Amino acid sequence: MLAGKRILLIVGGGIAAFKIPQLIRLLRGQGAAVTPVMTRAAGEFVTPLTLAALAGEKVHEALFDLTSEAEMGHIELSRSADLVAVAPATADLMAKMAQGHADDLASTLLLATDTPVLIAPAMNVRMWEHAATQRNIATLKSDGIAFTGPDEGDMACGEYGPGRMSEPEVILQAIRAHFTAGPLSGRRVLVTSGPTHEPIDPVRYIANRSSGAQGTAIARALADLGADVTFVTGPADVPPPAGVEVVRVETAQQMLEAVEAAGPVEAAVFAAAVADWRVASASTSKIKKQSGAPLPVLEFAENPDILATISHKTTGRPRLVVGFAAETDDVVAHATAKRARKGCDWILANDVSPATGIMGGTENAVVLISDAGAEDWPRMDKTAVAQRLAARIAEALTA
Repeated sequence: MLAGKRILLIVGGGIAAFKIPQLIRLLRGQGAAVTPVMTRAAGEFVTPLTLAALAGEKVHEALFDLTSEAEMGHIELSRSADLVAVAPATADLMAKMAQGHADDLASTLLLATDTPVLIAPAMNVRMWEHAATQRNIATLKSDGIAFTGPDEGDMACGEYGPGRMSEPEVILQAIRAHFTAGPLSGRRVLVTSGPTHEPIDPVRYIANRSSGAQGTAIARALADLGADVTFVTGPADVPPPAGVEVVRVETAQQMLEAVEAAGPVEAAVFAAAVADWRVASASTSKIKKQSGAPLPVLEFAENPDILATISHKTTGRPRLVVGFAAETDDVVAHATAKRARKGCDWILANDVSPATGIMGGTENAVVLISDAGAEDWPRMDKTAVAQRLAARIAEALTA
């Protein structure tokens, strides 16, 4: 699939560099030519000889290589590739990119290139979450730099959280997607997914049975068509898809804030099962059970209506707003009324009564309700539902 493509692979100095030999194997296996560039720190984790043997090409390390620089080699390197990939992209290397520094071969190549750049960040969770890194991320994204990852998991330093470099297979998928011109390429799309958790006290919360599987499948299907997907997810049972921007939330209020911060987008799919109510005043201490004491009384407040809020925007409204209606009876009638009430363009209705096994299951059976009426879809697995919906969204946005 990557036959004839040349990848300039810049290897940063992080422990995740030990995965780069596998990435080179995968790229070569797809037919790509790989030119490795190593920062000085990268040599502490993987040897130039290893990368050269796997890539079948010289590894470039020094900016002032007299042989190459006689022909302005760093300029040629930066512009002869079809894609520049940076893995692992350390916090330091990302900072250099964001600020336009050029004090070694890697940063000079990145500043001199007019080739698309894809980076796979890898760093300690606290470094990833630091305000300076987040500013650099925003700058790089506004400059058109593409990201894959990072993932959430155990760190080499013993901590846990976001900051793990995407696995080589996921980076390969992102590189392949770059060269696959899908119908939604260059279009920004938002997907919400999963349940929300509304706190009662520090250890208890109100939730629902949503697994997040359908929303995750929709985000993946849209990304596969080339969309730039922002994926806002509650505490789901399934991991988020690769190649999307993941925003994790817990409550309905947090989800609304994340959705509003993600705009503008051309389409928004609200697949999350958002709690309708929250406890009006969640306790800051665990509510104790006391023998003979009156049972605690919980007073509820209504949560923000995210679908209606976005659908009724007068400025910055997505061209296409898609909602979901999980019903247990009179599915089409209730969903049709919900669409009119919320103001969305389409609504996907499904029967989530316990006998269907849909809520938390692997299959779904939906009815697409739009201006054209109600369209029954056969029961199928959630991936197939997602692909069918993504194709319809692409058709609507490109019409």
